[in-house]
Amino acid sequence: MKQNNHHSTHADNNSTSTATAAYVPPKVWVQDKDNGGKFASINRPTAGARHEQVLPVGAAPLQLYSLNTPNGVKVNILLEELAELGVKGAEYDAYKIDISEGDQFGSGFVDINPNSKIPTLVDRSHDEADEPIAIFESGAIMMYLAEKFGKFIPLSLGQARADCLSWVMWQMGSAPFLGGGFGHFYAYAPEPLEYPINRYTMETKRQLDVLDKHLKDHSYMCGNDDSDYNIADMIIWAWYGQLVLGKLYDAAEFLQVDEYQHVKRWAQNIAERPAVKRAVDLSLKPINQ
Repeated sequence: MKQNNHHSTHADNNSTSTATAAYVPPKVWVQDKDNGGKFASINRPTAGARHEQVLPVGAAPLQLYSLNTPNGVKVNILLEELAELGVKGAEYDAYKIDISEGDQFGSGFVDINPNSKIPTLVDRSHDEADEPIAIFESGAIMMYLAEKFGKFIPLSLGQARADCLSWVMWQMGSAPFLGGGFGHFYAYAPEPLEYPINRYTMETKRQLDVLDKHLKDHSYMCGNDDSDYNIADMIIWAWYGQLVLGKLYDAAEFLQVDEYQHVKRWAQNIAERPAVKRAVDLSLKPINQ
């Protein structure tokens, strides 16, 4: 089990600490070797296209280029919830951007997302004379779609809208500590290191405690009625809901997620929604056909 490997490594932390302490940052950093880990083969300190790639375009008004990672699942959920309501104009084609193969660095994808991250959405629903609208960053995509269709976001200025946007931005600011911090060093780094694992475990558990205290008195992130379910729930569930349900990093036992009973209740409730079930297992078309 992964958890046992980490615990046994911590028992040998004298050698790990010695190796870490021996590293002295140079005055000027240069990339003179791969940094190791799961994505070492594609990591570079530069942006931009690395190869030519024309992205496919389907007939639906919305074109999604993504992957079923937590960041991708967020947008999947909203699109499937809109489909569940039968919202006209929210039909979409979904294409797989395999980040382990470097699809995100193809010229077609970089043209619509200079940051080369999933998900990215192109709205082609308006008049043919107009240019398609490209949106990147999951939070921006979800706000755009929710406001475009007037669903799953409070539209009037007031506390309800403020609450929704606050929790959306909370997730955007917090999840990198969970994914790029805890997830990377716990599951993907070339070797387990005590300091970063402890550092990001502490922050991840603090974030879970923030959610647990809030959800003690809330059925959803922004209220207690079914009508209060909105993009704040969707965007947070994709990361923290899946985490407490044991779907991320094989880390449920390590993080003692059963401590966060209110988060688990909320997560299980959302996981049972038909649209969420479809979103998690969304079938994505290959871009190379």
